[in-house]
Amino acid sequence: MATYKLAVIIKNPSNDDEFLLVKQTPPPKFGHDEYDSFVDSDLFDLPSAPLTPLQGQSQCPVAVEGQELCSHKLTLTDFDLNWAFNQVLGQVGLGPASGVVWKFWKFVEEPEFGPGLPVQTVYVTGKVGPINGSSKAHCKWMTNQSCLSWLLEVKPSSDRVGPLVVLGLLNDSPQSEKWIPPTLHVQEYPPGVKILPMGSRTAKPFPTTNLVVFAPGNATAIASDNCFVAHGDALIVDPGCRSEFHEELRKIVAALPRKLVVFVTHHHRDHVD
Repeated sequence: MATYKLAVIIKNPSNDDEFLLVKQTPPPKFGHDEYDSFVDSDLFDLPSAPLTPLQGQSQCPVAVEGQELCSHKLTLTDFDLNWAFNQVLGQVGLGPASGVVWKFWKFVEEPEFGPGLPVQTVYVTGKVGPINGSSKAHCKWMTNQSCLSWLLEVKPSSDRVGPLVVLGLLNDSPQSEKWIPPTLHVQEYPPGVKILPMGSRTAKPFPTTNLVVFAPGNATAIASDNCFVAHGDALIVDPGCRSEFHEELRKIVAALPRKLVVFVTHHHRDHVD
């Protein structure tokens, strides 16, 4: 069981390297004066919308080229793509777009962090534009390189890149997950920081504890002056898990650099087993 989301990579018609990001709505206030006094910088991410099942319609009028590539995971024609695309285009100040060639990009399965259902995201791409003037304040044309710069050169109060960009566009290196056992799912955000939910004896309703691995070997080409990367060191945080996951944990540790630091945030059994 899962919930589904549509994320759209809107390409710049005049520059194929650029795609559109939208400023995200800040989360609601927490109701705690000290907590609410902190102000995050703006977060930009791909425009997205929930995928909802069709209600009483035989077929969705929107076609996505290559959608059969994800047919083993879900059938896109079972969802109201027309509504989802209209929601996405509305976020960037555009009305319903006809004649756009939408193409399937990738399907990303979120690990089961719990306690709610994981979110599975369908990425599609298409060229739409131009963007009107009123939308320019909350939209940005970006490239992969400019997004990486935001992630790797963080400055106080600077704009941030959201997880849809990272998971959909920046995490395609085949080397980034070579040390992860195929029985486990992983989420990488930002590049070089991987989160693996490991089955553990944690408090209900959560079934897992997150194993965090800092192993930015795939970032050496863009951060070669960073001694942490240059020396091939790695850090794992909270490696606790149930005994049936010890073999996967052993494979992870064996594949990481020998100069490995283990950090435990606290000594609850789900963090140290």
